[in-house]
Amino acid sequence: MVTDTFTFDTGIFGFFYRILRPVEWVVTYVMVWCHKFLTLIGFPSGPGVAWAISVVMLVVLVRLCILPLFIKQMRSMRRLQSLQPQLKKIQNKYKGKKDPASKEAASRETMKLYQDNHANPAGSCLPMLIQSPVFMTMFYVLSAVPFIARGKREPLGAFTQSVAKEFEQTRIFGVNISDNLTTTEGPGKIVIIIFIALMCLTMFYSQFHNTRKNTPRASMEGTQYRMQKMMAYIFPVMYIFSGIAFPFAVLIYWLTNNTWNLGQTLWQVRQMPTPGSPAAEEKELRDHSRENERRSKAGEMSLEEEALVVAKAEQEQKSQQGTHQRFQPSKKKNKKKH
Repeated sequence: MVTDTFTFDTGIFGFFYRILRPVEWVVTYVMVWCHKFLTLIGFPSGPGVAWAISVVMLVVLVRLCILPLFIKQMRSMRRLQSLQPQLKKIQNKYKGKKDPASKEAASRETMKLYQDNHANPAGSCLPMLIQSPVFMTMFYVLSAVPFIARGKREPLGAFTQSVAKEFEQTRIFGVNISDNLTTTEGPGKIVIIIFIALMCLTMFYSQFHNTRKNTPRASMEGTQYRMQKMMAYIFPVMYIFSGIAFPFAVLIYWLTNNTWNLGQTLWQVRQMPTPGSPAAEEKELRDHSRENERRSKAGEMSLEEEALVVAKAEQEQKSQQGTHQRFQPSKKKNKKKH
């Protein structure tokens, strides 16, 4: 059943998305520019695959823009993870002490530890706070297009009614880009179900792989770890129900975004693992093997041979020190004559 009311323009959603209106305008123009670029290089103009690819390009462009923030976030998280043993010592030192002086001292020592190591607890949260509104805006724009095309909502940025109609008439894989599972028919339902399944699978494996490989072994127990594993299963299931109502354009957006997240997670776990995690242990073995291969090609001794040479040198040094060590004779005390 087609509704004439755009839910995201009402209630608390409407208030929030009105605040994000400037970002929504930028998103519409980027999509139109991407479509114009694709038609310029040979894609058919008007309704067609160029609009679907423009959705993919929009996701990729945004992810590339926030990539430096992601790398900064990973480095901040690694730095904080490396400080966990020292933070635990401070917590144990003031454990059970409720007086103001102890609380102030614990806070002071914690802040000094962060400052000395150039770590910022908020550094890992800032990129998420920046990127979340951007992707919520992308979701809003794609959801608003059918309503703009039918004249049930005023134009938004570069999406005039004529542009929105052109976008809405696009068909890809036999599915109208504005249809959802309940409105499409025949083979289109199978295509949408496949997209929903892929969307959920990419999200699940991204979270599952990160939890299984990138969690420190010391943290692989307790309530928090069980909650992380549970979320890896629950969130994809929630997407199944919401995916049924999503327009196909939104499914393209979410699948592209989740695929990027999966690739980003695989890269992060392999190249920038959390210290003490199984992924960090695997990276240490890879680096060890890679260094031995480099040394073998350069005609140098392996890491094991070098360690053996160092151990022998230290043993010889200890032996020489033991041979040449002089013992000072103890002086006998003269007995006092009475």
